[in-house]
Amino acid sequence: MKLVLFDVDGTLLDSQHLIHACLVETFKGMGRPPLPRAEMLSIVGLSLVPAIQRLFGDDTSTGDIEKAAGFYREAFLARVNDPAFAPPLFPGAAEAVAELRRRDDVILGLATGKSRRGVDRILESFGWEGLFATIQTADTAPSKPDPGMVVQGAGEVGLRPEDAIMIGDTSFDILMGRSAGARTIGVSWGNHPVSDLTEAGADHIIDDFGQLLPLVEAFKVAEPQ
Repeated sequence: MKLVLFDVDGTLLDSQHLIHACLVETFKGMGRPPLPRAEMLSIVGLSLVPAIQRLFGDDTSTGDIEKAAGFYREAFLARVNDPAFAPPLFPGAAEAVAELRRRDDVILGLATGKSRRGVDRILESFGWEGLFATIQTADTAPSKPDPGMVVQGAGEVGLRPEDAIMIGDTSFDILMGRSAGARTIGVSWGNHPVSDLTEAGADHIIDDFGQLLPLVEAFKVAEPQ
């Protein structure tokens, strides 16, 4: 058996428009001019507080970081049910997940910086309830690139971290997977450039979901020592 762990934002879900709008509102609420779009989206994948910390700088007080995180949450809740901001799945995502779900040698999981509440909303939206055997979120695991999500996810399904494949769009996903001893697959359509994924040590880079299934099939789990 092998555990296939997906990141969510930027990997399965095209949520750039929603996240960017919420970050713009966050900077506005804090009385700061917004950063360039690419720079703001570079933090996607981190849990909310570490993401805000990275954008606002290490010299920002804990109180201001929490205040900014509050603005982000308010902006998100104001938009999450607005059809204009509804994030779609990337092309081929639904089909790839369905195909992997049918395999008898694959267990599916999620590893995301989102909250569990946010993940549950997505699962309901796409009819994915009960599809993922382990769901690691910012509520129960340390922020990427700490290996905790991969380690905990593998443990929950009775596998080792080295039995896992981490699939994500950011260097945080790749570094997390590598730190845990998992194989890593970067996707070229997300929030970090391919050069960042390569530098982080991704085992493979794919340009569409059609390239994913052969890589999963070719992954052979090593026998325990």
